[in-house]
Order: sequence, then C-alpha cells, then structure tokens
Amino acid sequence: MKSLEILIERIILSSRWLLVAFYIGLVAALALYAFSFALKFVKVAQNVFSYDEADMILAMLGLIDAALVASLIVMVMISGYENFVSRFDNTNADVSFLGKLDAGSLKIKVASSIVAISSIHLLQIFLNANQYDNVKLMWYTLIHLTFVVSAVMLGFLERLMSKDKAEQGAKL
Repeated sequence: MKSLEILIERIILSSRWLLVAFYIGLVAALALYAFSFALKFVKVAQNVFSYDEADMILAMLGLIDAALVASLIVMVMISGYENFVSRFDNTNADVSFLGKLDAGSLKIKVASSIVAISSIHLLQIFLNANQYDNVKLMWYTLIHLTFVVSAVMLGFLERLMSKDKAEQGAKL
C-alpha cells in the first residue's frame, strides 16, 4: 500500500512539468504581442505630426498599456516557473530583478499590474468621455475601484500573513 502511495505522489509531483506547456505558450503569446506592439508603434510614428495632443496622449497610453501587459506576462512566466515547476539552476539566469518570487508576492505584483493596466484603460476612457454615457463611465470607474480595493486587500492580507509568520518564527 505504501508503494502505491509513493507512486501516486510521484505522478502528482511530476505533473507540475505539464505547466511548462503553458509557459511556452505564454512565450509565444508574448512574441505575438511584441509584433502587435511594433505595429502600434509604427502607426504612432507615422501619425506623430498629424495627431493632436489628446490623440498623442491616447497613443502613448496605448503603448504604455502594452508594455505593462507584456511585463505582466514575463513576471507570471518567470515567477510561475520558479515557484511551481523548477528553480532556475543556470547561474547565468539572474532573476533577482523580480525581487522576492514566492506565491504571495507574485499575487501582489500581479494585482498591482492589473491596477496599473486598469488605470490606463480608465484614463483612456476619460480622455474620450464624450463617447460614453454616464452609466458606462460609472461602471468603468466601479470596476477599476474593485481592482484597486482587491489589490489593497491582498497587500494587507499578505502583510498580516508575513507578520504572523515572523512572530511564529520568533517564538521558535
């Protein structure tokens, strides 16, 4: 019976390698998104002298938004692989730029990125407010505030949990 348990545990632990397919898919998605970004950039470059100030701000916000989304993808790929599949063994693979890579800090970083992306979308909407009725503007604002409150709550809970862990460690 013990050998069956060991076999099941090995199968379950080995299944984490299936996640690699998802991370490779994210690499491919990032490459496609980089191509999309290049097309957006070319469009902005072609229209740099014809855009008025509001259009140029909207175009720049679109490029910033794309950079934030790409950063979010990279962060999830690297942190997810490091946390759930395998540690980076190659000494040339320096991922220290990401800071702490545990699951709790990853949630905070993802939530912060989502809030930043949502902020840019909301700013783009506000710059085109005449195209939206007040009800839609209210809903967009409420959705953004939901992201903000969720991120703040995640941060607060993570802080409480890390404080609790520190107190437990001090007792030992």
